[in-house]
Amino acid sequence: MKVDLTDEKVLFGTLEDTFQLMERLIKDESPRINQREVGVVHFVGQGIVRAWGLPHVKAEEIVRFPGHTMGYVFNIDPDEIGIILLGPTEQMRAGVEVRRTGRVLDVPVGEDLLGRVVDALGRPLDGLGEVRTIRRYPVEREAPPVMVRAPVTVPLQTGIKVIDALIPIGRGQRELILGDRQTGKTAIAIDTIINQRDKDVICIYTAIGKKASDVAKVVADLKEYGAMPYSIVVAATAEDVPGLQFIAPYAATSIGEYFMEKGRDVLVVYDDLTCHARAYRELSLLLRRPPGREAFPGDIFYIHSRLLERSTHLREERGGGSLTALPIVETEAQDISSYIPTNLISITDGQIYLTPRLFQKGILPAVDVGKSVSRVGGKAQLPAYRLVAGDLRLSYSQFEELESFSRFGTRLDEATRRVLERGWRIREILKQSQYRPMPAAEQIAALIAVTGGVMDRIPIEKVLEAEAKVRLAVREEASDVCLRIEKGEKLSTTDLEIILKIAEKVV
Repeated sequence: MKVDLTDEKVLFGTLEDTFQLMERLIKDESPRINQREVGVVHFVGQGIVRAWGLPHVKAEEIVRFPGHTMGYVFNIDPDEIGIILLGPTEQMRAGVEVRRTGRVLDVPVGEDLLGRVVDALGRPLDGLGEVRTIRRYPVEREAPPVMVRAPVTVPLQTGIKVIDALIPIGRGQRELILGDRQTGKTAIAIDTIINQRDKDVICIYTAIGKKASDVAKVVADLKEYGAMPYSIVVAATAEDVPGLQFIAPYAATSIGEYFMEKGRDVLVVYDDLTCHARAYRELSLLLRRPPGREAFPGDIFYIHSRLLERSTHLREERGGGSLTALPIVETEAQDISSYIPTNLISITDGQIYLTPRLFQKGILPAVDVGKSVSRVGGKAQLPAYRLVAGDLRLSYSQFEELESFSRFGTRLDEATRRVLERGWRIREILKQSQYRPMPAAEQIAALIAVTGGVMDRIPIEKVLEAEAKVRLAVREEASDVCLRIEKGEKLSTTDLEIILKIAEKVV
């Protein structure tokens, strides 16, 4: 029964009226019994707990502890359940209650996340107030089936010459970036994000197990170069519990899938999956899962494959959106055949390998062209690149082979010397400073100039200076050619001659 408490007779009636009102309310109110399952924690570890009770709990369900700390059901054994904590463990102790919530782990998704820095649960870390979204997606979602996927044909321009020309990345592709620590892996990912300005690509940078200072530097770089308005940073730093580090890449992918399903193009960077694998190993060992090779659990391959399989290009009837993945993995002593790198190489559609040998020589980005590959290849490359990419890769491969042999002798024939001279200039032209992504038309103009022999007579130390002149001149004098390149049209032999003439004139 509903009672109007604004009625003056109710508010200011006699004591008898009040008793009558209370009797009517009690008579109409039928008691309801709410049944709740309650468990008890009996063991607390670093980032995990084990509990008794909760007989009907489900895998991957969220449970709640006193103090609003949440947990993620990971193991369900006959006599206990293993729970990954998603919050601080300082107040956790044996004997506290744990309650079911009846829902799986989810994350807020929506346009309001753009420009924000959030943790793996979608909580703000940037001090800009609450994230106001009306939808939530489960963190673990099924990958799109094969029949709704379309071929990868649209290029994702990184703005880096050596990658766009020789190791092209397409929208919907999974391209691994690997190399030893401090060889420039994150720099390539950040440059790629900066290059997506005005290209209608949503970028999500996922920091997994990084130092908080490193994450702050990435955020500062994105703000400085105007990339933050179309970017989202999902951070699970080294100071966070292992559970947050484990779910961070899945949460970032769910956020990206929201935009992909709206028909948008999304780029997700996972930095890095080595830390993700280590966090999963730590949790698995604490929860007594059987260890395998290098103490990793047996399903270490599966946790990454189910993550990266969610990257795809959808068919037009599904909106035509795409989700491109750039996972980063760290190698030790240049060993790309170790356990985690090998797993990820087999899952992804190619890899960009950075070597400390080139980094120490100052050849940046330190991409080893011989060990890098894109399995999508020229299908996801602007047609204009195909005019120069074949000759460029061939020339550079011949040069690298000859360079290693030429160190053993001083007497070289003229043809070998010409190959070496051309190769040194190609290597010089492929150098590029960080935070300086280059438009496709300018890249192609520089590459045509070096492969066409225009740079052969210039001293090596002045190649980059000459390249800058060629780029500026082509942009000013052949703007129509540049426009056609960026629209994805093929270059004709006439266009090629125009670029070569301009290059010869200014060099």
